[in-house]
Amino acid sequence: MTGALRTRALVITKAPVPGRSKTRLTPPCSPDQAAAIAAAAVGDTLDAVRAAPVAGRVVALDGPPGALDLTGFAVVPQVQGDLGTRLAAAFTDAMAGSTAPVLLIGMDTPQVTPELLARCAERLEAAGPGTAVLGTAPDGGWWALGVHRPEDAAVLATVPMSREDTAVRTRAALEGRGLVVVDLPELTDIDHFPDAVAVAALCAPGSRTARAVAATAADVGSPA
Repeated sequence: MTGALRTRALVITKAPVPGRSKTRLTPPCSPDQAAAIAAAAVGDTLDAVRAAPVAGRVVALDGPPGALDLTGFAVVPQVQGDLGTRLAAAFTDAMAGSTAPVLLIGMDTPQVTPELLARCAERLEAAGPGTAVLGTAPDGGWWALGVHRPEDAAVLATVPMSREDTAVRTRAALEGRGLVVVDLPELTDIDHFPDAVAVAALCAPGSRTARAVAATAADVGSPA
């Protein structure tokens, strides 16, 4: 695809707060260490989205931004409810006043690059209305989802999240709406500390995530 992308990129994240962020990293991480890794992952993810050639950038944020640098992003608060409900609402907010498709990612894959995001957006646009794009994770979840209409994302409210079959159920819900689901590359996301170590190894050596995971690994005695 040539020319400018029409896609808006949407990042959904919690504000990094000890005891609320990346709690499955604890143990071996302390709540402060888990929050530091979360903050690093959010920062690297936002940098990648900021550098991607997308038409717009939105953050659906749970909590106050604190020290997060949200320059270049429109910020919308997450609604109350379970994760599926919050995801569906975030798509609706990101698509307000626009007919452009939206590509959503979380903050769990800080190894993502602007080039990969551009390719994912290109695939979404090339597939056209009546389709969705889905990037799965090895743990059975997914890291990216793109749709053309907020009504298509509304099915997420019916999908149980953070399960081994979440990606399978998401695909089934999208297909049940009549959409053709196009696959994106699989990426490992950060849930437990071994995931953080594996993801950090895929990040640039000087990235926030690489530094935060290395510092924590040195403290808890796990190799990074």
